[in-house]
Amino acid sequence: MSRRDAIIAEIPRLRRYARALTGRTDAADDLVQQTLERALEKWRFWQRERALRPWLFSIMHNLRIDTLRGEARIEYRDDETLPELAQRADQDDALELRDLDRALALLPIEQREILLLVGLEELSYADVARALNVPPGTVMSRLSRARARLKAILAGEATPQLKVVKS
Repeated sequence: MSRRDAIIAEIPRLRRYARALTGRTDAADDLVQQTLERALEKWRFWQRERALRPWLFSIMHNLRIDTLRGEARIEYRDDETLPELAQRADQDDALELRDLDRALALLPIEQREILLLVGLEELSYADVARALNVPPGTVMSRLSRARARLKAILAGEATPQLKVVKS
């Protein structure tokens, strides 16, 4: 399989992950395009014995972090700014999907990206650790916290997450 074909085969997964990370189609498309450009530019650094997908997700992760840092945007949420989650209705599928999308948006980015890579993209813990450049233990602990937080949000038991800053 050629380099071009290998990268093209990963585009649907990249788009799905980018959409889940950004919450917006236009931002997701921009992130995928930047990821593909960077991958082609840095192709010589890809180690052929390693899987392509984690490498591409790693590039996407780094680009997303750079974008967030560049915006210097810190979002603080409290009870008044948390969006209302829908109550269960007869239109189960559409509402559950919408609720899940909103709940994912409420997770801290560190937890959301790991939950998406493991749950949605079906990457192994080791591949996620390599893609995000964190230890495997960190992947497992963030995943556990993400699952618990997501469960609480979907059950309507969530409280705002406050970030503790050490001085």
